[in-house]
Amino acid sequence: MASRLPRRTRGVPLATAAVLAVAAALAWPASGQGAPAAPASPSAAPARPVGAVPVKPGPAAGALDVAARDLPQTVAVEGTIEAVRQTTLGAQVAGRIVELGVKAGDAVRAGQVLARIDARTADAAVAASRSQIAEAEANLANAQRVHERNRALLAQKFVSQAAVDQSDATYKAAQAQLAAVRANAGSASAAQSFTVIVAPYAGVVGATHAELGDMATQGRPLLTVFDPHELRAVAAVPQATLAKVKLDGSARVDVPALGRTLTPVRATVIPLADSKSHTTRVRLDLPPAEGLLPGQFVRVRFATGTARMIAVPETALLRRGEVTAVYVLDSADRAQLRQVRTGERVGDGDVEILAGLAGGERIAANPVAAGMAPPVTK
Repeated sequence: MASRLPRRTRGVPLATAAVLAVAAALAWPASGQGAPAAPASPSAAPARPVGAVPVKPGPAAGALDVAARDLPQTVAVEGTIEAVRQTTLGAQVAGRIVELGVKAGDAVRAGQVLARIDARTADAAVAASRSQIAEAEANLANAQRVHERNRALLAQKFVSQAAVDQSDATYKAAQAQLAAVRANAGSASAAQSFTVIVAPYAGVVGATHAELGDMATQGRPLLTVFDPHELRAVAAVPQATLAKVKLDGSARVDVPALGRTLTPVRATVIPLADSKSHTTRVRLDLPPAEGLLPGQFVRVRFATGTARMIAVPETALLRRGEVTAVYVLDSADRAQLRQVRTGERVGDGDVEILAGLAGGERIAANPVAAGMAPPVTK
């Protein structure tokens, strides 16, 4: 007859079983075996390490000394990436779109034709203005000859002074009419040029707001073009926080989509506060970065002072689900996996350690290499 389990053994809480399962999962990659190592009993497990089997990493794992340092104390604000130069091109004349040779994402040159609007009405207006100019020039030439003839006849006493004054007024009116017609011709020529939409600078088409065959009306947006080489991060900073932050070049912009941290070239505070959110917009011009796009989410970290803390490179952390750990090296360079509690990112690529490490300890710089090391045999 099988013996019954003691009452205390049968009453182990489910939470304890879950902790043992997590410890076994973390110990598996460190052991290098094909199956997870059996979890140790709660009484035999060490207090801080979560890896059951120590390993002997090679030189590839590296070593880092843990020490408290004076690092910038930061406050994080969410923001977005936007282009410094972004232009929405719209129609200045009405007409049907007869050509749309680009789409979103296309790179364009400065002066490249992006779209055309039906120009038949504009061409007719230009032709009419040319005819009006010819008519006005003929009228001016005739008025000039009449006025000169009347002046000659006045000298011979064949016409009165009133006739000369009348011809002079007609001549000046013809001059004014020619000037007005030429101005109208310039306006018609300008309207004709508005039927061709060109890129104002070299960049990328961000969006198209119309399709081929659509009716363009005056003021309707057609395309959006931006320069991908000049980007900036824009963050809405609370007014209470803005008074504490330092804009002396210590700000950092974290781009989660790229896994990178950028150092802004320049920071500009817009001297206007939002009355609803009580925030102020801060623009941070960014250096060129591969993969950076307008609209991406970023986290801007502004320095508010310095604080003494322990921080390790983010590359030294090993993440397994919701557990974050490091490989701690002992005096014999044996690595033991230990869970740590992390805080905010500080500096360039470092993460604050809130609990789990103490000054004077050493950790593996490459947790992947340390995890692949063979287990220590006794």
